[in-house]
Amino acid sequence: MAQIANDWAPVLKEEFSKPYYRKLYEFVHQEYATRTVYPPAQDIFNAFHLTPLSKVKVVILGQDPYHEPGQAHGLCFSVQKGVEIPPSLQNIYKELHDDIGFLIPNHGCLTPWAEQGVLLLNAVLTVRAHAAASHQNKGWEEFTDAVIRAVNQVDRPIVFLLWGGFARGKRSMLTNPKHLVLEAPHPSPLSAYRGFMGCRHFSKANEFLSEHGETPIDWSL
Repeated sequence: MAQIANDWAPVLKEEFSKPYYRKLYEFVHQEYATRTVYPPAQDIFNAFHLTPLSKVKVVILGQDPYHEPGQAHGLCFSVQKGVEIPPSLQNIYKELHDDIGFLIPNHGCLTPWAEQGVLLLNAVLTVRAHAAASHQNKGWEEFTDAVIRAVNQVDRPIVFLLWGGFARGKRSMLTNPKHLVLEAPHPSPLSAYRGFMGCRHFSKANEFLSEHGETPIDWSL
């Protein structure tokens, strides 16, 4: 696994030395050596490489990487250019269009968001090909919970977007009164029309950032 070298490194240093992480590392190393695993090993920590802790303005929580070829590249909901846009991301784009007049792009790569301070964090950072949730309960959740706690402790306004039951289950960890927490159903076709569509989270996030002296996110792609 590629190492985290920016300002996340000292924050997460203790996690790397804990027994659960050593077991996780051994498991992931063995999986990459013997199976097809996504994302590519060098992309596992892309969310951290592209969005240093000091730059985080918005956190979007996902659950698992995409598990089909060419999709996952270390950012939740995002896929590589040239890959078909997944249904959940199509609904995110529709809500953006309705909310802020977003021009829907012909790709699903969200790297520009990450580079502006949107931490696109999956709870589990790897997955076996064609096997959803195959790397759950191996230690990644403990690691990413530590990430969420670290962001919660940051002493400046940050927006958390919690979509769906899994992400909303992290609500109790978000105790910093400086932050804004917005919740909605998941954008998947199964649940988007139960309240994700029309939630206006993107404009609300930018209004909050602007009100607190932060540059809003340019959601265009």
